[in-house]
Amino acid sequence: MKTRELQNLGVPRGEAMRAAQRCAAAAGLDHQALRTHIREVVESPGAYEADPVFGELARALVAEVSTEFVPSRIAPYELWGEVGEDFEKPALDQLRAACALPVAVRGALMPDAHVGYGLPIGGVLATEGAVIPYAVGVDIACRVRLSVLDMPVSELESDRGRDRLTKAIETETRFGIGAEFGGKRDRGTRRREHAVLEDDWSVSPVTARLRDKAWSQLGTSGSGNHFVEFGTLTIEDAEHARVLGVEPGVHMALLSHSGSRGVGASVCDHYSKIAMSLHPDLPKQQKFLAWLDLDSEAGREYWEAMNLMGRYASANHALIHEHIVRHLGARAIGAVENHHNFAWKEVHAPGSAPGSDGVEKELIVHRKGATPAGAGVLGVIPGSMAQPGYVVRGLGGEHSLDSAAHGAGRVMSRTAAKKQFRWGALKDYLRERGVTVISAGIDENPHVYKDIRTVMARQRDLVEPIARFDPRLVKMAPEGERAED
Repeated sequence: MKTRELQNLGVPRGEAMRAAQRCAAAAGLDHQALRTHIREVVESPGAYEADPVFGELARALVAEVSTEFVPSRIAPYELWGEVGEDFEKPALDQLRAACALPVAVRGALMPDAHVGYGLPIGGVLATEGAVIPYAVGVDIACRVRLSVLDMPVSELESDRGRDRLTKAIETETRFGIGAEFGGKRDRGTRRREHAVLEDDWSVSPVTARLRDKAWSQLGTSGSGNHFVEFGTLTIEDAEHARVLGVEPGVHMALLSHSGSRGVGASVCDHYSKIAMSLHPDLPKQQKFLAWLDLDSEAGREYWEAMNLMGRYASANHALIHEHIVRHLGARAIGAVENHHNFAWKEVHAPGSAPGSDGVEKELIVHRKGATPAGAGVLGVIPGSMAQPGYVVRGLGGEHSLDSAAHGAGRVMSRTAAKKQFRWGALKDYLRERGVTVISAGIDENPHVYKDIRTVMARQRDLVEPIARFDPRLVKMAPEGERAED
């Protein structure tokens, strides 16, 4: 791969660039797969340090973060978890570098954290008057949505019922890089329609140019860790059930995870380059934390484009759920959803901003792989395909900037997982947990994730679980060996 292409994927010049070129030459992957893997390493290098193919690149990127960095000033931050046990030191180093920005006010690190691109995954950062594209993330507005259905859970127990549910998923959404409706690879189908298409897509030259692509990808789920799955939702407490508008008991539920697809990634790429060009003197530990002033033209464009991508991602989920539920002749009787890659304008309590003299201020709160958890706010924190997820109610933790973890967090790179695991060896493990995998890459098997129960225990002061979701029928983008092999 050429240097310019690697730069466009986020690889910095120097040792990381040389390592990327060596890894690319040795990987033996086609061009698209190589681009995907390098992007994933750049976004989460900490998960790839032991990877037999991309480990050299990952270690070079981590070294960029870990090089001694002694800022003259650092905003206060809080940790949920222990360094070396819940997350590695480079993730903390990234948060510290973010908190040393002149626009930073406060930070927090969640228990599912790992090294990311700019801000760590699981990182929360409050700034004043500025937004940081890479503190939002590449997949802008990546989110989860859970719908409670008026269907009997017995549908999950029979072959006929599972076949019916499988057909609904496979007919009504699409998975994989470039997945779309109505395209050359998907003949005989029509594009999905949603009111978000009537929004003002001219807010940014990127969204204006890519509106048609966004339309074609409406209602699709993408690749990586994105999924659509059926499972059981258990609610034991009557008050908790009322919050969701259902009765206590075990319900059929549909859970999805995806974001703003290719258009969101293009928005991030465009505005992060502008931000870096405006702050060329940032040290390398802060290069990918370059910000845009909200009163600048580029800052206003990015803010509007980010919010459009938020509405677009929500529309994706709404269409997935609407079409699947309609296909089944069912009805959704309750729903919860939330972003976990986004920035919000929020007013925080006295003491949240140093020097504020007790005066509340409007801050820009970036949550990159973190769930909003203000007092009473509902959200969903998934586990893995064989671990439970939880519907939670926020407890309003000011020190965490009203935030919580967004999932279990990876403990193994994708390449290492592909070398170590085979679906055949996992059949008994999945069967014991009542899980059927329609399709998924082996790099998404449950052993590559932390124990979600540990993550939840670390943040018991941030959220209250009110319901448990247990996956039973899982669909992710297929890759290589089939799950049923």
